[in-house]
Amino acid sequence: MIRLLLADDHPVVRAGLRALFATEPDFDVVAEAATGEHAVEQSRAGVDIVLMDLQFGDGMQGAEATRRIREAAGAPHVLVLTNYDTDADILGAVEAGAAGYLLKDAPPAELIAAVRAAARGESALAPTVAGRLEARQNSSGAALTTREAEVLGLVADGCSNRDIAKSLFLSEATVKSHLVHIFTKLQVSSRTAAVASARDRGYIRPA
Repeated sequence: MIRLLLADDHPVVRAGLRALFATEPDFDVVAEAATGEHAVEQSRAGVDIVLMDLQFGDGMQGAEATRRIREAAGAPHVLVLTNYDTDADILGAVEAGAAGYLLKDAPPAELIAAVRAAARGESALAPTVAGRLEARQNSSGAALTTREAEVLGLVADGCSNRDIAKSLFLSEATVKSHLVHIFTKLQVSSRTAAVASARDRGYIRPA
């Protein structure tokens, strides 16, 4: 029996997932969490797989919750299930220790197969996500790093260099250095152009 924790801040999504897994004899939804913090707490209660959304309303987000869950001894596997497929989201989740990454529009059979694969300790990536990672690995090195994508995501939110530095616990000089690298990689000369280019390439979330 594969014991599941459903971590998503939308009750309708959790209800739909619970109904889906109830149709399979080898799944048991033992807990639910509506926040990242609660997901970390519930993950210690004899869970095998955590289905983790990336975006929660307030507080801890999915990537950080994944990292904290995976840091514990005997931690369950985490399978990200989200609407977002930007490079920053995918790489952030993988670097945090996620065993798989699926989009919420995945067919039910694909989701069920992915959970079983994760329970066996195998990687479970949606085909589009696997293709994105492979393309990034084969790129000429011009792709943004996870940190650069984080910086540019905050630029897109209208944050100043000071705001970004405070949010990411960096110095303003480091933020400026990241922006120089970003402008060089994207071959742009302004913050607005950098945001537009990064959104076109799927490095950060669309507006």
